[in-house]
Amino acid sequence: MKVLFVTTEMDDFVRVGGLGAVSAALPRALRPFADIRIMLPGYRDIIEQLTHIQIVGRCPSFADMPACSLGRAATKDGLPVYVLLCSQLYDRPGNPYGDESGRDWPDNDIRFARFASAAAELAMGKLDKNWAADLIHANDWQASLVPAYLAWRGAKLPSILTIHNLAYQGLFPKDSLRRIGAPESAFHIDGLEFYDQVSFLKAGLVYASHLTTVSGTYAREITTAEFGCGLEGLLRLRSDAAELTGILNGIDESWDPRSCAQLAQQFGAGDWVGKKANADYVRKQFGLAVSRGPMFGIVARLVHQKGIDLVLSAADEIIDAGGQIVVTGSGEPALEQALIDAHRRRPDAIGVAIGFNDAQARRIFAGSDFTLMPSRFEPCGLSQMYAQRFGSLPIGHQTGGLAETITDGETGFLFSRPSHESFLGGVRRAFEAFMAQDQLDTMRRSAMGRSFSWSISAGSYSALYRKLAAV
Repeated sequence: MKVLFVTTEMDDFVRVGGLGAVSAALPRALRPFADIRIMLPGYRDIIEQLTHIQIVGRCPSFADMPACSLGRAATKDGLPVYVLLCSQLYDRPGNPYGDESGRDWPDNDIRFARFASAAAELAMGKLDKNWAADLIHANDWQASLVPAYLAWRGAKLPSILTIHNLAYQGLFPKDSLRRIGAPESAFHIDGLEFYDQVSFLKAGLVYASHLTTVSGTYAREITTAEFGCGLEGLLRLRSDAAELTGILNGIDESWDPRSCAQLAQQFGAGDWVGKKANADYVRKQFGLAVSRGPMFGIVARLVHQKGIDLVLSAADEIIDAGGQIVVTGSGEPALEQALIDAHRRRPDAIGVAIGFNDAQARRIFAGSDFTLMPSRFEPCGLSQMYAQRFGSLPIGHQTGGLAETITDGETGFLFSRPSHESFLGGVRRAFEAFMAQDQLDTMRRSAMGRSFSWSISAGSYSALYRKLAAV
């Protein structure tokens, strides 16, 4: 079965959030089931890292979207990758979505509509004369126009849209409709229109054959007003028609502290001396005081969704009780600055590294006793899985994937509401466990024994692919 996996991030080359990790791992886990090929925009970072790109097709200009070429290459382990080559759209500094100061590119509608239109053409067999898809798997708002372009061009190809985070919808002024070559007739409540704007994500929710999201709990949550971001009515309709499925993400096999090369010292369950060596390394790296108290780690995008403000409000109580906090990530400038200010007030107890470094993140998971995840909502979350594998017990809000992957009181701690008091209740329970050595040991062993293999998710996606392609 031939599947085109359309994404705007892939850890091999470029990563902004969890989508990059999923796009690197899931297609590889699906290789036993399908001829799966990735399609990515030709960002500068990707072009620089691919050693040989063969031009296989060309797209003429369309509406306000420039002409471009399609290249084919492969990852080091042979996974086929198509890249859309258009230097005026993708050869830019910054990240895939915005400039170096974090502002979205003003022409993101053109950038990702051009990408989606080309993906539809490729899937239909119009770009690579040697390949066409049986099914197309699009991811998040940036690829959500793919099912729409297929429909507008009369293609009967089945499509899946995976919602990694409903809060990011790709909203643009109505004039975008003309710029991206969408029919005027599509701008209505049952089409792309969302409060008089064009919603790329809604296009996918309307036109995709099937919708998936990254946990069963989140699939239920997004049909409610609290989590539905104004799209809950449409999502309820798709869910009632059995066209919305939650499939939990996994993590790749490199997240094993017994073999992870980036750690200060490798260790397994029960080898708490090895875990302490990582804690000592992290304390030294971040300039923290020597301590016998617990270390609380945060590896996250520093955005409102992740509840960073709740951590800041609880920081004094954590430190007064003997704890230390280590943070790495990047995101909203105000939250970054608030964390830097907290570090300056208590440099002995709060360590902050703005930015993301995979090796550093792994050492924080390995060295910390607990991982803080007070997310207001969390479609799936990967940090709580990484943390458990590395013996850092997650403290998470009982929502989305956190509710499914943390067993309260056994492999971590769940709290019921994204509020200061509820979060502190989870933190206090963690301190109690830290003081009870037998309980801490049992919980760590249980957490490190968890398996979050991608093979389970891949099996579910493969079954869905075959069901849709058989229709």
